[in-house]
Amino acid sequence: MALDIPSPAALQLTASPAAVSAALTTTQVRVTSSFRGARIVLYGAVFDPSTTPSDVVVIVRGPDLPVRIARKTKVAGVWVNSRPVVFRGAPGFYMTASTRPLADIAGFGTLRRLGAGIDHLAINAPLEQHTETRYGVRDVVVSRLGADYLDWRRAVVRLKENAGLYDADDKGVTFVDKDLFKAEIDLPTEAPTGRYQAEIILFQDGQPVSRKVRSLTVEKAGIERTLYLFAHRSPWLYGLVSMALALGAGWAASLAFRRN
Repeated sequence: MALDIPSPAALQLTASPAAVSAALTTTQVRVTSSFRGARIVLYGAVFDPSTTPSDVVVIVRGPDLPVRIARKTKVAGVWVNSRPVVFRGAPGFYMTASTRPLADIAGFGTLRRLGAGIDHLAINAPLEQHTETRYGVRDVVVSRLGADYLDWRRAVVRLKENAGLYDADDKGVTFVDKDLFKAEIDLPTEAPTGRYQAEIILFQDGQPVSRKVRSLTVEKAGIERTLYLFAHRSPWLYGLVSMALALGAGWAASLAFRRN
């Protein structure tokens, strides 16, 4: 029986009796002021009555976040930032782990349809229609970047990799027994909060034959969560309170220095 991978490409799985199952050691990560990252272990099993060689690929994707970047340009001998470009649809966290290099597991077209691997991850810039003010910055370009798209995309990926938010490990899935495997998911300190999706795909003969999806939530806890909810639910009030606190701190500091 043919199975469907619910994805934009509606990739059809090849008929096979093989199946994969997996579970995470935890499905909730709480972020506090002392958060220094987290390691989550994924355990799974392959069920296959045949002896067909199998590969497992794990794709972990965090919530999508807009990315704003600018290019340094030289104007009248002075280096300045160009107009910023906003990328939409880039995951805030993205990791792949596999039993061997992805290119050895499946072909280019299959990996591209699955979005498996950083090189096949869709990071789209919108059509150039207008400029607008975002993040307090004027003239933010909303554009499809044409021939420069790959250069800008590489810059986005490089920034994410340097922050530990994008990663690929072609030996990240290991079989601990004949049909039992595990993979480790390392969340850095900068991991965004929100809902994550761990996709586990079983490959045979270069084709995906079974798929499971597991969810993970990263959320703020304690006073951080209280402030986060306050800032998002009542942004104007949060701004006024922050301004009042800043003025109060400045006034207190001026009194202390005056007495000295």
